[in-house]
Amino acid sequence: MAAAPCRAMAPTRPPRSGCSSRPPSACPRSRTSSGGTSCSFAGSSSRGRWGGLLPGGGGGPGLACLANGALYLCPQEKLALKKKRRKEREALGDKAPPKAIPKTIENQRVYDETTVDPNDEEVAFDEATDEFAPYFNRQTVPKILITTSDRPRGRTVRFCEQLATVIPNSHVYYRRGLALKRIIPQCIARDFTDLIVINEDRKIPNGLVLSHLPDGPTAHFRMSSVRLRKEIKRKGKEPTEHVPEVILNNFTTRLGHSIGRMFAALFPHDPQFIGRQVATFHNQRDYIFFRFHRYIFKSEKKVGIQELGPRFTLKLRSLQKGTFDSKFGEYEWIHKRREMDTSRRKFHL
Repeated sequence: MAAAPCRAMAPTRPPRSGCSSRPPSACPRSRTSSGGTSCSFAGSSSRGRWGGLLPGGGGGPGLACLANGALYLCPQEKLALKKKRRKEREALGDKAPPKAIPKTIENQRVYDETTVDPNDEEVAFDEATDEFAPYFNRQTVPKILITTSDRPRGRTVRFCEQLATVIPNSHVYYRRGLALKRIIPQCIARDFTDLIVINEDRKIPNGLVLSHLPDGPTAHFRMSSVRLRKEIKRKGKEPTEHVPEVILNNFTTRLGHSIGRMFAALFPHDPQFIGRQVATFHNQRDYIFFRFHRYIFKSEKKVGIQELGPRFTLKLRSLQKGTFDSKFGEYEWIHKRREMDTSRRKFHL
């Protein structure tokens, strides 16, 4: 009969630093991508096994290895590291190296030759002669018609009604099976300057067509992330009838410049600052985020804002010359995914 192995002779491994007396198998997520091991705890924890991984946990200051292999620095160590670097920069004075700029997709953007220069004479000439020149010359007053696709559902109807409270001098009508080619001449005859069509799919708004009258252009957007007022947390009171201010961000190319002028032409020229309401169209990576806020000055340095809603996100699919014409319309720009989305750093607006 073979003798049983002595338990005292079995090889033992010393406990890892920071894991107290836990065996290696009890240290969660101890395996790294390189096949080795690394401790998941930043010190002995009195608040449970995950204290060293969570911000403010009982693991004490130090580094901790997260599940994806990245290192987590506790808030105390972050603050100490910032103070140390600030003292080093103050000691070096003018000899201190410039601060490193973090690399993001935005600041690594591929150069676009169509980027608009404010002092470009060609751009100034185009602005003076394009379809929006009468609006910017104060020759026309915006009057908007908002309509829907055939047989809209309740969510789309409520979205159109709330959108009409954001855009002054806008009117909501339902199509009832009428084709857009027949709607546009009626809009022109009644002095409407813009037509907005909200399309839906499976009871959810998923598209927006914006046509500037009477000569175009017409833009087709894909709509997503629609939130009505009741779905927004900590929303403010109902918006007033004051004309809001308009903010257009990051429309830098010739195409983006045209889209920005289309949005600007929806609102009257002179905002009523007493209403303290702001409509924002923010372009980021060719996604246009719309927000509607009310602001208040708490002090000389602090400003409080409340979102009023609705909110939504737009993605440009095409820009067509003239008014809406699906068969014979001439397109200025069409988004082709396989050809245009080859690089994540290439933007068109």
